[in-house]
Amino acid sequence: MTKPEFYMDLALNNAKAMKGQTDPNPLVGSVIVNESRIVGIGTHLKAGEPHAEIHAIRMAGEMAKGGTIYVTLEPCSHHGRTGPCAEAIVQAGIKKVVIAALDPNPVVSGNGVKILQDAGIEVITGVREEESKQMNEVFNKFIVQKKPFVTLKSGITLDGKVATHKFNSKWITSEEARRDVHHLRNENMAILVGINTAIKDDPALTTRIPNGRNPIRVVLDSTLKIPLDYQLVTDKQAETWIFTSKNCDKVKKKALEDVGVKVFATSSKKSVDPNEVVQILGDKGVSSVLIEGGGNVNASFLENKLIDKVVLYFAPKLIGGQDAPTFLEGTGFEMMKDAIELIDTDFVRVGKDFKFIGYPNYDKS
Repeated sequence: MTKPEFYMDLALNNAKAMKGQTDPNPLVGSVIVNESRIVGIGTHLKAGEPHAEIHAIRMAGEMAKGGTIYVTLEPCSHHGRTGPCAEAIVQAGIKKVVIAALDPNPVVSGNGVKILQDAGIEVITGVREEESKQMNEVFNKFIVQKKPFVTLKSGITLDGKVATHKFNSKWITSEEARRDVHHLRNENMAILVGINTAIKDDPALTTRIPNGRNPIRVVLDSTLKIPLDYQLVTDKQAETWIFTSKNCDKVKKKALEDVGVKVFATSSKKSVDPNEVVQILGDKGVSSVLIEGGGNVNASFLENKLIDKVVLYFAPKLIGGQDAPTFLEGTGFEMMKDAIELIDTDFVRVGKDFKFIGYPNYDKS
């Protein structure tokens, strides 16, 4: 392994540790090296706070001068809630900048590099580029499309069931897998379910890990069936947003709003269009959504090509039964050639279960 890759890996690992803290900003890590010594390390901790490069420069102090900075994302070139990192690097007297990936925002991409090069600083790009892009898959979509990165998650048996034909589902997966799900919730700004799941389980949809954050709870409820005494309405542990239809019960809508629930009446008269949900969430600054819905909700998002990532926890169990619900229902495709292929797949062991990760390839479907 060459030194540039070693230092960039250190920056990447530090950045990854902040997953779930920086939204809607990207994950960024930085390392400053001078005379083969690490003199500064920085990580972006939270939106509005100093960026990774600034933390590293402050730690390095005078040792930053003449050094090399490794950063996982192109240093910013614009004035936001913090100043431009590219200018701070120039002022620190750093002589070389190694960048993993350029800023995906077409408005600013390359501007940070230009500031550095105009100041006579050597710039190298593309070191661990794919790793950086994968780490910031949420930011990379949101900053360009202004829509959230949508992950579909489900815990299923080997025959694809999410419950028995009597709708008993506790518990399909192991305690270790369920704990991993809470980390997924912590990493996402919102968690989405359909009204049937909400009514059946009366879930809290919170993150039960130390210092975890509770995502915004999003419920698709076209007729506002959700009871006013359910946890999602009463517990105040996180915001609850309900998407309903144009012809919803106006009295129920007001009752929900009076207790702090946000209700969005969408344009459809009977159902809730998932495309409209995704658009509104993006407009409200929600950069990532975890779907934990039933088979029909899951299918509606997939059929509309709104799912960016699929995470399935396979339990080594068989339930059987033609009436037992599956994680993906809806109408389904008529021809195998229309099936959606998942690419860049991976399997890892989680307790007794297997965690599958894949990305829908709509271009070939």
